[in-house]
Amino acid sequence: MSIYDYSVKNAAGEDISLSDYRGKVLLIVNTATGCGFTPHYEQLEAMYEKYHDRGLEIIDIPCNQFGGQAPGSDDEIHEFCTLHYHTAFPQMKKSDVNGENELPLYTYLKGEKGFEGMPEGLYSDIIVKMLSEADPDYDKKPDIKWNFTKFIVDRDGRVVARVEPTAGMEAVESCVAALL
Repeated sequence: MSIYDYSVKNAAGEDISLSDYRGKVLLIVNTATGCGFTPHYEQLEAMYEKYHDRGLEIIDIPCNQFGGQAPGSDDEIHEFCTLHYHTAFPQMKKSDVNGENELPLYTYLKGEKGFEGMPEGLYSDIIVKMLSEADPDYDKKPDIKWNFTKFIVDRDGRVVARVEPTAGMEAVESCVAALL
């Protein structure tokens, strides 16, 4: 299977086929409105404005699995993001990225790019401590570890990078720019 065999639901509940994005560079990110990484929205929107005309698409998938940090409805989340960060990229329906109800897209993404460690950066010590206390083998599993984990997909549909939330957004932008 390829990334183009998957679909996600938009905030209105309509199926959006990822094949609609064939030939684009995709940045797929699980987000939350009440997280220490929520300011990533500002940088994501800046990247979207800078690179959208060159072929970047951002697929924002709100998720409430990490600390309950996306508790609102899809409409409330959208309103928060547009009001505070002026986001223009598509926001999908709030969904699970781990566990028995995870989106099949995330099963695929994690199979393509598993967890390779939490880079040093904002909140890394706190997240690693929390994860290791909850599961001493957390680092051996491909699960999404926290909000704002980003997957970058090239124009041919290959998952080329997984960027953990503690990594700087400069690393994300550098990878995206190289693919455009």
